Amino acid sequence: MDLSIIIVNYKSKALLINCLKSIKEADLAGITYEVILVENNSGDDLSDILSFQDNIKLILSKRNLGMGGGNNLGIKVASGDYILILNPDTVLKPEAIKVLLSYLKANSKVGLVGPKLLYPDGSLQLSCARFPSFFMPILRRTFLGDYFKKQRDSFTMSDFDHNKIITVDWLMGSCLLFKRVIKLDSSRVYQPYFDERYFMYFEDIDLARTFHSQGLDVVYNPQALVIHNHARQSAKHPWYMAVFKDRLTWVHIASWFKYFIKWGFRLPRKKN
Repeated sequence: MDLSIIIVNYKSKALLINCLKSIKEADLAGITYEVILVENNSGDDLSDILSFQDNIKLILSKRNLGMGGGNNLGIKVASGDYILILNPDTVLKPEAIKVLLSYLKANSKVGLVGPKLLYPDGSLQLSCARFPSFFMPILRRTFLGDYFKKQRDSFTMSDFDHNKIITVDWLMGSCLLFKRVIKLDSSRVYQPYFDERYFMYFEDIDLARTFHSQGLDVVYNPQALVIHNHARQSAKHPWYMAVFKDRLTWVHIASWFKYFIKWGFRLPRKKN
């Protein structure tokens, strides 16, 4: 099988249906694929979705494993040579999967590739970024970012022409394509999985960092287009209230510390 599309659901059934419709309507001629739905113990009944198309597998997780853990459940049972991680709040443009798959097959030094993301109104969503410094989450969440706008905009790559294919540090985890088993050389293989120490947030940065550590490139490819109905759940309250009102803020903070404890506080050296 060519491709396994993995979607983790958590109270997103209405959005999930639109996502599945876009897969069904996509240009996948000549591509054999399966869709693996992971119901991450949210209480959504997805049994009726199994009749949506023939090649859907449903995994019912006994507990909420978070984004990384939920996706890993799908990866472990996947049959495809390639894995597409897809959020339920995405809608694919017809050529998106074929563009990403063709690009990855044609570029052996690329390990991870992602599309251009658009908001539902068609405006650009910043989905590729540079690796964060330790204080970057503070600059993004508080008024201090207004005093360090150059550093903040550099992190989000606001200064970049988002119509160009480019090697980047990391990609938003809403739509990511990679090979299930990657042969690095004659004696080593790499099987990509998410680090389950991150319940939410930073798991996509960590995954990209791991690809880089294996000598593989991470590429933003705007020739593939995906609509992403994105809401920053951890930033729905002002920064000075979020630590008191929002559990996801603390999840974000925990992932932030886990990332820097794992990788260290220095930014990685740029490749030559």
